[in-house]
Amino acid sequence: MSKIFKIQEKISNLLYPPVCGICGKIAPKGICIKCNVELKKQAEVNILKKEEIEEKNFEELMYIFKYEGQVRKLILDYKFNEKSYMYKTFVNFLLNDKKIFENIKKYDKIIPVPISKKRYKERGYNQSLLIAKEISKQTQYKANIENKQKEKTNLELVNNCLIKTKNIIEQSKLNKEERQNNIQGVYSLQNPQKITNQKILLVDDIYTTGSTVNECSKILKQANPKTIGVLVLAKD
Repeated sequence: MSKIFKIQEKISNLLYPPVCGICGKIAPKGICIKCNVELKKQAEVNILKKEEIEEKNFEELMYIFKYEGQVRKLILDYKFNEKSYMYKTFVNFLLNDKKIFENIKKYDKIIPVPISKKRYKERGYNQSLLIAKEISKQTQYKANIENKQKEKTNLELVNNCLIKTKNIIEQSKLNKEERQNNIQGVYSLQNPQKITNQKILLVDDIYTTGSTVNECSKILKQANPKTIGVLVLAKD
């Protein structure tokens, strides 16, 4: 796995030299030293357990930023301003934190919060899927290097279980009560056997009221997973 990953990465880097998602300078890790230092000043690892969060459909919430200032601008650019390449910047920064990395490794499956077909057509990508896919790839590679093993780890990307069936008003335009009502009945479960008795990590970009990840977790619980954790970049 690690050799294949290295070859693919080298070819990709030759064709599309990796740049810092913040300043645009060439940066092999998706973020330059200067911008990495600036982001670290704003970063603080948070792992909240069930008793510390209002929602009860998942067991823990992980995030590394407060949704404010420069971080807020970066995430909005990533999500709405066609800067899809920034997913690598975010993931590399996340996984460089040992506490986050070790906590992520305990999960079996990683699932992105889906977007509707209409939204995908408008945007061209699902920002949560890009992050989840890269985390799955990077954690397998990093774990293999760390343990000097060639077999892949268990953190498998699953993108065909949780489906968004309706296009709705963007949650960011609504208050808490409106968000909870807006998100009802929007998601459905497919291929439940893929996540039954598995430890699920649900990935989204921003946590504001928690309505979206709470509703997604409620749907995923229909498949009887062992546990569900949530990982986001930033919390409001």
